[in-house]
Amino acid sequence: MRDIAVFSGSAHPELATEICHHLGVPLLPTRISRFANDCLEVQLQANCRERDVFLIQPLVPPVQEHLVELLLMLDAARGASAGRITVVMPHYAYARSDKKDAPRISIGGRLVADLLTTAGASRILAITLHSPQVHGFFSIPVDHLHALRELATHFRGYDLTDTVVVSPDLGNAKQAAAFARMLKVPVAAGAKQRFSDDKVVISAVIGDVVDRDVIVLDDEIAKGSTVFELLDRLREQKVRSVRVACTHGLFASAALRRLSAEPEIAEIVCTNTVPIPAADHTDKLTVLSVAPALAEAMRRIHNGESVSALFS
Repeated sequence: MRDIAVFSGSAHPELATEICHHLGVPLLPTRISRFANDCLEVQLQANCRERDVFLIQPLVPPVQEHLVELLLMLDAARGASAGRITVVMPHYAYARSDKKDAPRISIGGRLVADLLTTAGASRILAITLHSPQVHGFFSIPVDHLHALRELATHFRGYDLTDTVVVSPDLGNAKQAAAFARMLKVPVAAGAKQRFSDDKVVISAVIGDVVDRDVIVLDDEIAKGSTVFELLDRLREQKVRSVRVACTHGLFASAALRRLSAEPEIAEIVCTNTVPIPAADHTDKLTVLSVAPALAEAMRRIHNGESVSALFS
C-alpha cells in the first residue's frame, strides 16, 4: 500500500503493530521524549510530506499524558506537510463527558474534540463512542465503528436457546437490541439511576430473564459498579448464568479480579481497544481483536471507499 504512513503513540503500541500487520505496512517510529521541565516532545521519525498519515492512540490511563502525546503528534504531522491526518482513536475516554448534567460543569468530550481539530486532525476513526451525540462534537468527518460483529461472532459459538441480552441501562438499549438481533435472541434492560461516578442504582430489569442464560452488554467497564448492581437484580430473577461483554475493558480498581470472583459470571469478554496488563488476566477473560476491523477501515479511508459498508 503506497503513500500511507502509520504512527503510534505510547498508549497501545501492540494494537498498532497488529493493525499494521493486517494492512501490510510497517509501523513507523515515533520518538517521545521529556524535557527537564516535564514538557513532552514528539518527533515522527519518517517522511510525512503529502502522505496519508494515520496516528493510532486510544485515550487510556494516564489519559491526559496520552492526549498531549496525540496533540503533539498531530502538530508534528501537520508541520511535516502531511497530505491528510486521520486520528485512529479506539477509545475516546472523554466521550463520557458529553452533557451538562450539573451547574458550571465542563463538557470535556466537546472540548477535546475541538483540541484535536485545532491540532490538525483531518478525520477521526473511533470505536463505540459512549453516546451518539459525541459524534456531533467534531467539526471534521468521524468514522464511528462498533465491535458488535466481533462480539456476536464469539457468542454464536454457544448454545443460545434460552439466552437473553441485557443492557444495564436504557441508554445502551439500542446497541443491546442490535446485538440481540444479530444473535436472534430477546433483549432486556435495567432501569438505572446514576448518582456519582461509582454509585448507581438499578431498581428493576425490564424484560423476561427468569431461568435464562444472560449476556450483559455494555460499552465499557471501568470500576464495574453498574455490572455489580445489575448482578444483584439478576440474582433476584434467578438467572442460570451470566456472561459479561463490553467493547472497552478498562477494569480499573481491580474490577476484573472482582468480577471474576463472582460465581454467577461464567465469562468476561472484551476487545483490545485498550491494553489489558498480562498480570490482570484471569481464566474467565476472553479478549477479541479489533485490529482487522480497524485495518480494513483504514484501508477503505485511504482508498476512498465506503466505511459504513463494513456493517452492511
